[in-house]
Amino acid sequence: MDSEELAARLAAGGWTLRDEGGDADVVVVNTCGFIQAAKQESIDELLAAADSGAKVAAVGCLAERYGTELAAELPEAQVLSFDDYADIAQRLDDVLAGRSRPAHVARDRRTLLPVSPVSRQRSRGATPDLTDLPDGVAPASGPPVVRKRLAGGVTAPLKIASGCDRRCSFCAIPSFRGAFVSRRPHELLAEAEWLAARGVRELLLVSENSTSYGKDLGDLRLLETVLPELAKTDRIDWVRVSYLQPAEVRPGLIDVMTSTPGVVPYFDLSFQHASGPVLRRMRRFGDRARFTDLIERVRALSPDAGVRSNFIVGFPGEAAEDLRELELFLSEARLDAIGIFGYSDEDGTEAATFDDAGKQAEDEIARRVSEFADIADEVMAQRAADRVGETVEVLIEEVLGDGRFEGRAAHQAPDVDGSTTLLADRPLVPGDLVTARVEGSVGADLVARECHL
Repeated sequence: MDSEELAARLAAGGWTLRDEGGDADVVVVNTCGFIQAAKQESIDELLAAADSGAKVAAVGCLAERYGTELAAELPEAQVLSFDDYADIAQRLDDVLAGRSRPAHVARDRRTLLPVSPVSRQRSRGATPDLTDLPDGVAPASGPPVVRKRLAGGVTAPLKIASGCDRRCSFCAIPSFRGAFVSRRPHELLAEAEWLAARGVRELLLVSENSTSYGKDLGDLRLLETVLPELAKTDRIDWVRVSYLQPAEVRPGLIDVMTSTPGVVPYFDLSFQHASGPVLRRMRRFGDRARFTDLIERVRALSPDAGVRSNFIVGFPGEAAEDLRELELFLSEARLDAIGIFGYSDEDGTEAATFDDAGKQAEDEIARRVSEFADIADEVMAQRAADRVGETVEVLIEEVLGDGRFEGRAAHQAPDVDGSTTLLADRPLVPGDLVTARVEGSVGADLVARECHL
């Protein structure tokens, strides 16, 4: 989403965007600053861009999070802040002309808005007015977005909020993304229509915490109202919600997500672990029993609902009984998609200050990741096999040839979950929504044949 905002602002400012690998005067690298592997990948991209001979600008989370530190380590790049986005075309004019600007000093962006969520909307400032936008650029639509699609496809993310108010002990994201701010419903509906007019058939609602949507607008149940309205958008077949906090999933939200036509019954639940003691150290809610109960409530209303989650292993103080709790939960919960990640210290987080005596060695964390990744693969494969015989709707994304098409069923989110190979005896195109019966599975992936009910 940040890349599409930057692309729109640059196009509006007179810059011509080149395809990756094409000749460019300035290369803009949108960095990630969340985990060590992503940080290193961002640095490698910056170095590769500098080797191309072009001027380089670093934007995104790594640039925001480290500011002057990154600039000192990588003098090849001009390091820009989120605050530079509104004037990004001018900033690149400066980069091209060799006019160096001091890198920003990193700060805790949570301090930039009032502590009270309902006071933030008045403090966020007006979105800059962009006139005479090039074709294909969405109009300004609230914090913080103008937009130009950088890739085709029938699915597109739609940012509903930015920032996070939670204080998980392992996570630094709130400090550099800032406090939670919702976009207003009319902005979301306008952007949904804009995306639909450009061939999008599925909206993926994204934020750092979708279950908090509306709390700064004075309505904590606003998502339950907005979802049906988004689903009514002409030419939009599916609306999918990402990143739900289990502690904030309300019965009314479950009802809307399992009963509203066009809203897929898909629950991306941020469990992170299943052991109560580990979750307390993470500054999070829940345990195996509570999480199992939540999933059972979802499946009581929608037996075929998709459920995915991510888990961290190797957290400081994680003991054998904690791992056993996690293993039991994974075996009982029958999740469709599971991500397993190893813990690593993150600058500025509470967990990074924990007593070293409770921390795991890197090789032990890697062993736990490998063990639980195998368990996750087994669970996902079994869950997919259980779906054989089900009737599903498949959104077509790619034509493979010989009557074969690649797509996704409602329980499969784009990029992060499995996919469905559809067999059909008629021509289909990306964006078609086809009723099919599942005939087989391969790992987390399905094989289905079009059926005529």
